[in-house]
Amino acid sequence: METENKTACWVVVVAAGRGTRFGRPYNKVFHPLNGRSVLMRCLDALAASCAFDGAVLVISAQDRPDYEALCRREGAPELVRAVAEGGETRQDSVYNGLLLVPAEARIIAIHDAARPFVTPGIIRAAIESAEAHGSGVPGAPVTDTIKLLDGEGQAVETLPRERLCAVQTPQTFRRELILSDYLGTPVRVQEFNQLDDAALYEKYIGKVRIVTMPECADNIKVTTQRDVSAYECPFRAGTGYDAHRLVEGRRLVLCGVDIPWEKGLLGHSDADVAVHALMDALLGAAALGDIGRHFPDSDPRYKGISSLLLLDRVGELLREAGYRPVNVDVTIVAQRPRLKDYIDQMRRNIAAHLGIDEDCVNVKATTTEGMGFEGEGLGISAQASALIAKQR
Repeated sequence: METENKTACWVVVVAAGRGTRFGRPYNKVFHPLNGRSVLMRCLDALAASCAFDGAVLVISAQDRPDYEALCRREGAPELVRAVAEGGETRQDSVYNGLLLVPAEARIIAIHDAARPFVTPGIIRAAIESAEAHGSGVPGAPVTDTIKLLDGEGQAVETLPRERLCAVQTPQTFRRELILSDYLGTPVRVQEFNQLDDAALYEKYIGKVRIVTMPECADNIKVTTQRDVSAYECPFRAGTGYDAHRLVEGRRLVLCGVDIPWEKGLLGHSDADVAVHALMDALLGAAALGDIGRHFPDSDPRYKGISSLLLLDRVGELLREAGYRPVNVDVTIVAQRPRLKDYIDQMRRNIAAHLGIDEDCVNVKATTTEGMGFEGEGLGISAQASALIAKQR
């Protein structure tokens, strides 16, 4: 939306709350959401609307170092032109932010930093309403039946849901009206500190104009972990590769199955190249390093150990990190011996040690048509891929 005045529209972004219901020891707006914080996603969304000439970010003094560190990691947001210190209440914080909005701003929006999914359509509709009517507040239609309760938990009235909505942000106003609201009334006293900006406007200025549109259904406020879980990618994928030399005098073990053969694989453990590739795939999916980090060949504890026992430990590491295996695929590259008769047992071994269904495990074997070290019978290699999911 174009405006006549270059600095006609500004937004005050409130990020000074503690978000105790989120259950983390830090401000919830710093929580990573698919690689980018809630706060930066919010500022990205506001900037993407191309509706604002600048933003005032309101953040508590104790969170200022974390915000500065966030800017170094994710990039300083160009939209933010000033940073105000948070107050004791949300109204104090908004008040501090309003004081830093430039005098030429004609429209001021007030937005919760914990609403990172706001769309350009919602923002523009709120601004257009404020220009035309003095206020523009997004509201999502209520779909549940709402009961009014008395002080003892008894329902005394069923409210008509067709006339109800859940109010959201950005709550947008003409500058002179919202400043009159905040600067001309005793809003910073305890009696009023639970009211949002729209409620204060109603109390001191007049009726608030509500903007309802389908997009409001997704303009949720991050309050608990559940609010972000649906937007976080629940899956992660990893790949693994390993190769071992074939030598005489060693057992040939693949996916925990002893294969009768004239040579075996050389290694510190049982040298089960297929399970090693699988472990690296699982560890990689969870960003937990590799088998060399967790099971170094310099550690005597792993001398001759079954790789299936190491796979058990990898499963424990995944659970500790909050993940579970979904499905795995292993490819064994060997010219000889032929492995097709052992594939089913390999799948059963892996499924049992990962605690997943056998139909979630695939093992296949291939040759190189005589090419490379595998084709010459000098060694065997294996590749693996794994899909893991966050524990719910």
